[in-house]
Amino acid sequence: MAPSVEIGALTVDYDTTVLEPRPWTAAQARWAAEIASSLPPGPLLELCTGAGHIGLLTALLTGRDAVLVDASPAACRFAQQNADQVRAVDSAVDVRLGLMDEVLDDDELFPLVLADPPYVPTADLPTFPEDPRLAIDGGSDGLELVRTCLSVGGRHLAPGGAMVLQVRDAQQATRLAGDAAGAGLGVREVSVVASRGALVLLMSAGTSGSPIP
Repeated sequence: MAPSVEIGALTVDYDTTVLEPRPWTAAQARWAAEIASSLPPGPLLELCTGAGHIGLLTALLTGRDAVLVDASPAACRFAQQNADQVRAVDSAVDVRLGLMDEVLDDDELFPLVLADPPYVPTADLPTFPEDPRLAIDGGSDGLELVRTCLSVGGRHLAPGGAMVLQVRDAQQATRLAGDAAGAGLGVREVSVVASRGALVLLMSAGTSGSPIP
């Protein structure tokens, strides 16, 4: 029987083939849900979904349909399994296996995009021996997959939409500003969560005002 962990109102199944869901990551879903109240209607997109807990909790809190994307077959299997078990989510959940820049149609747009990509620099991987490499390896500077998320998120963000991205710390958040601009996105706010990670709110670079209630 697979282990499980409580994430907000969800019980999330996983095993050693996927990254163990961290309860603190519920903060990303809660912030996304607060922002969603001021966004246009439409489904949410989660990139690098893992076991699906952040996207599913956001769907639960917002009532929005969800598209969950991951390149790992194991992650998609658990994301689908957790979606099937969460009957409280009165939303359609579409789990897609594949590279994030290949599984979305060009014309698909989402008012809310979430991403929790691998962000550990390759040299630091021995510090986390229990975590699957695919789930945490962010390349030489830790931002390789983060940049891909920004590129894909920027292309598929609906007008007036927002993206909430999880990175390792405030230093990574500062370093990605140029890549965000290249993707047509602007950093609106950075929130460090209990010294465990940093959440970055991004919007289309030309958008005025703030979606935060």
